[in-house]
Amino acid sequence: MPRIRIDVDGPVVTLRLVNPPMNAFDSAQRLALAAAARKLADARDVRAVVLYGGERLFAAGADINALAAMGPEEVRGWNRALQRTFEDIARLPMPVVAALTGHALGGGLELALCADYRVAADNAVLGQPEVRLGIMPGSGGTQRLTRLLGPAKAKNLLMTGRQVKSSEALRIGLVDEVVPADSVYATALAYAHRLAQGPAAALEAIKEAVDQGADAAIGTALALERALFTGVFGTRDAATGLRSFLDHGPGKASFGDPAREEGPEDPRRAEGPALGSDADSDDEKGGTA
Repeated sequence: MPRIRIDVDGPVVTLRLVNPPMNAFDSAQRLALAAAARKLADARDVRAVVLYGGERLFAAGADINALAAMGPEEVRGWNRALQRTFEDIARLPMPVVAALTGHALGGGLELALCADYRVAADNAVLGQPEVRLGIMPGSGGTQRLTRLLGPAKAKNLLMTGRQVKSSEALRIGLVDEVVPADSVYATALAYAHRLAQGPAAALEAIKEAVDQGADAAIGTALALERALFTGVFGTRDAATGLRSFLDHGPGKASFGDPAREEGPEDPRRAEGPALGSDADSDDEKGGTA
């Protein structure tokens, strides 16, 4: 059974976690997610991505049984591979929206933190409970939480391991929107479609400017912004948008195909199981989760 199901709705691709009962991350699911991320990175026809775990829950974290059986060397390789996979999701050039149902805990929340926008169910529960196992988050939780919430709020969640309901998650900025549980996916998909109608090159540049500039000195970040602005200014979408403004006023432009260079075959032409079977050639030996 493929651990990642790929659903296509026009220019939006949904990556659905499929590892019942808790969507816990094991090697098979990580490899499937890594393969999907590689395919999507250069897919010219994919304009937005939705991360989804299903109606019942998003993901409950890593496979604890497998983790408990590892030694330090094994866990180091496993952790490095999972970090790399999540970073590949975070660096996708198109917008990524997470649809969070039920529980998003541990590695599940760390994956959700890789998204650009998070929609949560009104009964969702989020947290990084690793400290209660005597360990800590290792797949971006300490770093992405801190950048998102600030050090104090991040330390509170990380050091207590407490789980927060979606209402508090919205208040502290951990999620961006809370909706009834039965409309989470539809809301996330609709937002992804809204973004997919925008100028692809500009959206990619905005994402890069925000993500890369946030960790840089202001002068460096402004130089990055200036370079990206100059690059976007020369795209077909920019010409379309500027001409539409002059001819018809603001908000009337209709943007076409992405201006990125032509990449590999669109992953939507491949079946989910084939994507899921594409193993990392440099995967660390000995990792079993």
